[in-house]
Amino acid sequence: MPLSEAGGRVSDMAIEVRPASVFVDVKAMVGPKRPDANVCWCLSYRIPSKENLALQGPARGELVQKLCRQDPPPGVLAYDGDEVVGWAGVHPRSDTSFARNRKIPHVDDLDVWSVWCIRVRPGHRGKGISHHLLEGAVVFARDHGAPAIEGYPVDNKGEKVDLTMAYVGTRKLFERAGFTKAADTESVLNGFPRVLMRLDLG
Repeated sequence: MPLSEAGGRVSDMAIEVRPASVFVDVKAMVGPKRPDANVCWCLSYRIPSKENLALQGPARGELVQKLCRQDPPPGVLAYDGDEVVGWAGVHPRSDTSFARNRKIPHVDDLDVWSVWCIRVRPGHRGKGISHHLLEGAVVFARDHGAPAIEGYPVDNKGEKVDLTMAYVGTRKLFERAGFTKAADTESVLNGFPRVLMRLDLG
């Protein structure tokens, strides 16, 4: 079902954001062309580092398929009509590597959710889909009872971010979604400092 402020839908024009429970669509966004390839599958932050390193080839996709059947699933997907065009990884921080990340601080003891990856399919970039994905991630977290949601984007001050590193988002993207800076971090990506952006949902 699509997402909404009332438990249903985020949409503008043709873009719709839904929970990532359809494995084939998640695979289209974050899976490899070859099933035996050791690509991320958006697992590097989702599971402990040791487990992430141990998972090889097809086992990575098998784990994601299992996560897609869980409640909550591992994130949200953006659709343009019937075509999947975007992905955002979002989940309770306690079940991610951010629970133990020494470079990114904990602001308080709330059981916050984290959004750590925002990805738009090639050919669909520059259409504002990342904004829909972040908005959808917020609604998804709220609908599952999250008291707050965090992101850890780069503070690039308008400078260009390398496309391969842009998945964390920018401070400006999060600010437009209503997030505010809650803390500095010791993490640096593509030469830019990452900041902890927070949105209270209570």
